[in-house]
Amino acid sequence: AYRAAGRLEEAITLYEQVFSGRSRVLGPDHRSTLMSRDELAGAYREAGRFEEAITLKKQILADAMRIMGPDSPGASAARSNLAATYRDAGRLNEAITLCQENLDNVTRTLGLDHLETLASRHRLAGAHRDAGRLHEAIALFEQNLEDRTRTLGLDHPETLASRHSLAGAYRDAGRLDEAIPLFEQNLTDFIRILGPDRPDTFTSRSTLAGAYREVGKLDDAISLFEQNLIDRTRTLGPAHPVTLTSRGNLASAYRAAGRMEDAEKLFGTP
Repeated sequence: AYRAAGRLEEAITLYEQVFSGRSRVLGPDHRSTLMSRDELAGAYREAGRFEEAITLKKQILADAMRIMGPDSPGASAARSNLAATYRDAGRLNEAITLCQENLDNVTRTLGLDHLETLASRHRLAGAHRDAGRLHEAIALFEQNLEDRTRTLGLDHPETLASRHSLAGAYRDAGRLDEAIPLFEQNLTDFIRILGPDRPDTFTSRSTLAGAYREVGKLDDAISLFEQNLIDRTRTLGPAHPVTLTSRGNLASAYRAAGRMEDAEKLFGTP
């Protein structure tokens, strides 16, 4: 309850007590002890106490490999969680090494088209992207989009996520002429599959609008930002933080287009 309420330090104190007690009474390898260590590590990570989280997650990985085997699903999950914590802590080289190791393992044990293989490749691509290694990230994202399209179909949520990630990597690399068609396709598909009022649809429209703005297509960007503000005001209310973000995006686009009076009406300030 403390953790759900964002009272992380209080939650951590309780997790530490539970972990200590279970370790003493049940032993370090008992299932309940392992679960307690994982919960404590997760709370440390949420609180930004990354070094403490990493210490525990290293132990979790070592235990999973010793108890279940290095190629087990449990070891794969533990390796992935440790890599994610390295990534959060900015230790990207270590994250990339673990992500690559996980991808190699699941590819060997599960095959190229297994969902976990595709997920592992996606995580590795994201780590490369975070590290600014866009060439490596794009190659992995391109492969994942191709494989997910082939195995899951064009309309599967994971395929849409792969297309969005690839488009974002193209955008980061300045390849907006390749990013924009993917963002456009994703918005069309989200509207068709999920409907116009879903959060993923709003996010997709905002992302496309931002890409249009970057290439100077301000009229197109403004049209999308206007639609997002209308829809989010209707579905979330005018004072919702996401609605306020939409209003700010639109006002900024108005100003970029020289439409200062329209921007002032939204910002409420000159």
